Amino acid sequence: MKYQTLLARSFSKHEQKKLGYWALLACLFIALSFFINFKPFMGPLSVLNLRLSTGEDEKLHLFDDTDSSLQIAKETINSTSIVNDTGSSHEEAEIMSSALTVNDTDSSHGESEIREIIVNNATSRSQEVVFKESLAQNMETNDSTNPPQFVNEKDTSMVNNTNSSLPEATVFEDASAGTKNSTVEPPLCTFMGRSDFCEIKGDIRIDGNSYTVFIVSSEIDILAAENTSWCIRPYARKGDQAAMGGVREWTVKLVAGASHILPQCTQNHSVPAILFSAGGYSGNHFHSFADIIVPLFFTSRPYNGDVQFLITNGLTAWISKFKTLMKALSRYPPISIDYRQDIHCYDSMTVGLIRRTSKELSIDPSNSPYSMKDFRQFLRSSYSLKRTMAIKIGNGSRKRPRLVIISRKRSRAFTNVGEIVSMAKRLGFRVVVAEPDADVSGFAKIINSCDVMMGVHGAGLTNMVFLPEKAVLVQVIPIGGTEWLSKTYFEEPAKDMNIRYLDYKIRVEESTLIHQYPHDHVVLRDPSEIWKQGWSAVQSIYLSKQNVTLDVNRFRPTLVKALELLHQ
Repeated sequence: MKYQTLLARSFSKHEQKKLGYWALLACLFIALSFFINFKPFMGPLSVLNLRLSTGEDEKLHLFDDTDSSLQIAKETINSTSIVNDTGSSHEEAEIMSSALTVNDTDSSHGESEIREIIVNNATSRSQEVVFKESLAQNMETNDSTNPPQFVNEKDTSMVNNTNSSLPEATVFEDASAGTKNSTVEPPLCTFMGRSDFCEIKGDIRIDGNSYTVFIVSSEIDILAAENTSWCIRPYARKGDQAAMGGVREWTVKLVAGASHILPQCTQNHSVPAILFSAGGYSGNHFHSFADIIVPLFFTSRPYNGDVQFLITNGLTAWISKFKTLMKALSRYPPISIDYRQDIHCYDSMTVGLIRRTSKELSIDPSNSPYSMKDFRQFLRSSYSLKRTMAIKIGNGSRKRPRLVIISRKRSRAFTNVGEIVSMAKRLGFRVVVAEPDADVSGFAKIINSCDVMMGVHGAGLTNMVFLPEKAVLVQVIPIGGTEWLSKTYFEEPAKDMNIRYLDYKIRVEESTLIHQYPHDHVVLRDPSEIWKQGWSAVQSIYLSKQNVTLDVNRFRPTLVKALELLHQ
């Protein structure tokens, strides 16, 4: 009893209240410790994910994921794409803007770096951090020689990190990286006076059934692009409606990797491709060279054979006719791409042919590493043509120059070939009469063996490309106001090829049209009136109905002039 009384005295009313406060604080401390230690397992964990692009277009994509850790793991495993949520908190945006820096000092780096973002929760001693890693699209700055590159987005992966010792949000960087300023990408496709073409690098898929070239790109790049599709007729005679009407139109389209319209590759190729049309005027020998072969040489020569040709409007006869040249330009068999059910895939390609000049049958060396001299050397090599220079008469040489007369059967043919041959032989020529056919190689050897070539204006004169340098071309111009065609198609190109040029304009009396129309008919009297009726009228009369009976005495001085040129 005495002890209890003493104990009661030891604790006054004030001291009892003080002891109660301490007990309450102890309980709160225990509860707080329990809450802190078990919080990560009691509810959703706020995770901050960042996707970085360190290409030319630097874009920061930030989103807040409030799913639980288990849900995040499941969704990352089951998903191949990142879902962006624009509802990120203002606080998180401030963290990103203040804590994130990108340094890239290696300008030759081919891919965007993997960036890891760690977010620290300052209110707890331990935390769970989720990293998402991705290779961002790398869109390189392009000029006329370096086309834009498109890199497929890789699948995302996730790593859990329970390190609680790291401070606030940190970016792990490559010390060799350098900052790249955001620049506007140049156009993917180039539109010129005579041709349109697209130079592409990346994940390229060719669907010949729908005439579409798909370029796999990211949704961000597609949204940022000024254009996402281009229509190309891959034939180098832009501006000629009749020709281009016979050329199939192809679509070049940027498509997101997850798009439902994106076809899956069935054949992957390790070399670049060039897609071009063998339509248009390809049935004409001149236009086959001017609109296809010369631009194809210009476009494909830089690849040194490591390129594959995809041909649209590709007739078997045309491909067979020029197979020797295509084999010389490409070590791979050409593919007729139209209506194919399989999907051919490439890392690099050109859609269309590059033609940088409006001149016919020509290459402008001022804006090209090549010239017509290089093209003619390519022809000599491809067809094993021996002669580089025409004969030079004189200096005691007894060799006679060789003359080839281009024969035609249907129109603009010489009706008195025998008389022409006899007169030429009397002047000292050895004479060959030949008509072009599908055997380009054989005919090329005939032309290359000659020093002078003559013929009526027409596609057969295109074979001058096989003549040796300093040879002579004699163009016989029929009536009908076709002088400008003769100059544009053959006179000017001949000079670019180092071929001497002469022409002979026939008189009305030398045209077989005098047997079809009265002497005072407008066809004979004033061809300009026929031109007013349109090209079809001109073609049907002056090019399709007219043959030539050459006045050999009047023509003789022209061949004499050719001999004089061979003396020089």
